Amino acid sequence: MDHELDEHRLPAHVAIIMDGNGRWAQQRHLPRIAGHKRGMNVIEEITTTASDLGIKVLTVYAFSTENWKRPAKEIKYIMSLPTIFFKNFVPKLIKNNIKVTTIGDESALPPATQAAVTAAKEDTSENTGMILNFAINYGSRDELVEVMQRLGSFVQQGKLRPDQITAATIASQLETAQFGEAADPDVIIRTSGEQRLSNFLLWQAAYSELVFTNTLWPDFTSADFMDCLLEFQNRHRRFGGVKNK
Repeated sequence: MDHELDEHRLPAHVAIIMDGNGRWAQQRHLPRIAGHKRGMNVIEEITTTASDLGIKVLTVYAFSTENWKRPAKEIKYIMSLPTIFFKNFVPKLIKNNIKVTTIGDESALPPATQAAVTAAKEDTSENTGMILNFAINYGSRDELVEVMQRLGSFVQQGKLRPDQITAATIASQLETAQFGEAADPDVIIRTSGEQRLSNFLLWQAAYSELVFTNTLWPDFTSADFMDCLLEFQNRHRRFGGVKNK
């Protein structure tokens, strides 16, 4: 695209469904894990670009609750990636003042994966710049079920009346509540041409702009990212209201 981004209208929270690693590898007659390895490098590039632009939160869909259905060998490799990724990237994250957070059930991850994720969060906990948020073993329906169970428990304990449960109450219990005003993504980008949310941030996506690109994640560049943000800026967000005239 020829037009430049308006730095005053950048999204506060960008979420990305990183899709197409397997297809990228298969097109090159490589094992699927080669796509995941290449995709890891793309995360570094896009994280750096997003941080330089001044985006507040970048959420990447790293591993869904449904991804456990994949072949055991592929899962084992994916679970080894955080150890490699954070070993190489944490020094750069610290240098760029980027903070690592996660959403999802980490308790189901292999111990080595948990340790790598925990260390990355601890090592960057004092950083005050962009938040790099990994959705790992995350599923939006599971997140919502846990919220409902928690609120039900509050009601049972007499801490909350059913009529006191509002949209704001539910939002406050979601894992993204930690991001404050940037809890909901302004834009969700999905690579590889697929056009669905795949159980990703279903509540939070209520008014997100959805941008789909045919580019496979391992081929996704900073220029592609900027194009997606430009498409976002060309949308007119009305949040259910009427466009201002």
